[in-house]
Amino acid sequence: MALEIGKKAPDFTLPSDSGKDVSLSDYLGKKVILYFYPKDNTSGCTLEAQAFRTHLADFEKLGYVVLGVSRDSVKKHCNFRDKNELNFPLLSDADEVVVNLYGVLKEKSMYGKKYMGIERSTFIIDEKGNLVKEYRKVRAASHVGDLLKDLVGK
Repeated sequence: MALEIGKKAPDFTLPSDSGKDVSLSDYLGKKVILYFYPKDNTSGCTLEAQAFRTHLADFEKLGYVVLGVSRDSVKKHCNFRDKNELNFPLLSDADEVVVNLYGVLKEKSMYGKKYMGIERSTFIIDEKGNLVKEYRKVRAASHVGDLLKDLVGK
């Protein structure tokens, strides 16, 4: 199923760092920033998560909630959250269902080795659950600031 701007974003339910399952449909009536990142406690992912933490109040003023998704376990998410004082839910997609629904699992290469990994991506979903915008191959260092400018400009 290909994602289409203006169409319903694929719904899902994943375990979160709070110990509860979270569904995208839980947020109907709110705008959602759904961001996918490769791995907890790596430099780029930490930088991006800390930027979302720092700017969470700015996003909330615009009516958004932030949800972070990676393939890491809930236990790893809890460690990552606590270590970085994160203030938004982290969802565990260990079975790779949602990363495939959103098409963010891609072949990557590091030091000449090929592997499957999450392409850093963000999806903006409106109050009705429709996909409004997608950002692919984002840069960890600048993405959150760029995203905030883009959303304020709308």
